[in-house]
Amino acid sequence: MSREIVNAICAQFPGADCSDPWGGGHDAWKVGGKMFASVGARGDGVSVKTGDIDTAQALIEMGRGIKAPYFHRSWLHVPFDRIAANDITEDELRDRLETSYRIVRSKLPKKVQAGLG
Repeated sequence: MSREIVNAICAQFPGADCSDPWGGGHDAWKVGGKMFASVGARGDGVSVKTGDIDTAQALIEMGRGIKAPYFHRSWLHVPFDRIAANDITEDELRDRLETSYRIVRSKLPKKVQAGLG
């Protein structure tokens, strides 16, 4: 599991686009200008938004990820080595990415949401 798999999944979401806002090889996936997923320059995993701090903490306690470095506590970092070891399935990764996308998209203005398809 790698950056390429994350990019392939995220590219399927309506209105999603990828950029490198900090330089150095980051993949920041955004919808309506707001980030919903990020693969850092080290490429060791993907950070995604959860519904709130409590959800992120529960997922960390269940071993589904770790605290996302440099992000708010409502974000979760899913390490690629956990996916490669089959501790976390590709379906679970897809669900985390889709959930993050939906959370961020739902907070966009209705007019922006309508233009995304």
